[in-house]
Amino acid sequence: MNTQKCEQNKEAKEKTFVEKQAERMQRLRNLHTARNEARTQNHQEVVAEEARNKLPTNYEAKRRQAEWLVEDQKKREEAETEGKNYDRVKLLNISAIEAERLERKKKKKNPDQGFSTYEHATIRQYNRLVKNMPPADMERYEKQKQKYGEAFYGGPNVIIHGMHEDHKEAVDKMVDDLEGQIAKRTKYSRRRIHNDDADIDYINERNAKFNKKLERFYGEHTAEIKQNLERGTAI
Repeated sequence: MNTQKCEQNKEAKEKTFVEKQAERMQRLRNLHTARNEARTQNHQEVVAEEARNKLPTNYEAKRRQAEWLVEDQKKREEAETEGKNYDRVKLLNISAIEAERLERKKKKKNPDQGFSTYEHATIRQYNRLVKNMPPADMERYEKQKQKYGEAFYGGPNVIIHGMHEDHKEAVDKMVDDLEGQIAKRTKYSRRRIHNDDADIDYINERNAKFNKKLERFYGEHTAEIKQNLERGTAI
């Protein structure tokens, strides 16, 4: 009787050992799986971080701006479809203080500081034209890219004359922009009334305009020198 009981206890202990060993093996397999998952995730994070480091410093700001422009253009098209003025609808959703801040920011972004150099004038004109360009039609872009092939990018040995057909909307937009430039140039280049009592320090009209620009930018710095020359006390 005692011998039978001892054999049953021994069998129970052996069974418990087998179960414990199975549990240990299962835990070991789980640890291996977790380690492999962590290794894969770490590798993905390293690759993603390396890709982020290669991006420009202002990439996130540019991406948010592009998303905002796309969303703004979408809302503008919806407002035009409904026959509403989008600018007025947008102003209804912001406070007067916010609208004033945006207007100040808009003026500060590209202030008109007058003529300084022809290079700066060209840059200002280029930025204005780029800002007024409509959003790019990527579907049309891809179609033209497939249509023209290597000629799409041009090159020294590529003849593209006659391949591209200008759209009426693009031509009308160019004409409107040129007419606006002519009207603005006419306003700023109108002939001033001649003052007979003013000092004549020029030899022709072009030289007179140049002297006025010099006076506008450097007059306060040369006022004392001019006074000394007129009095004859200059060294």
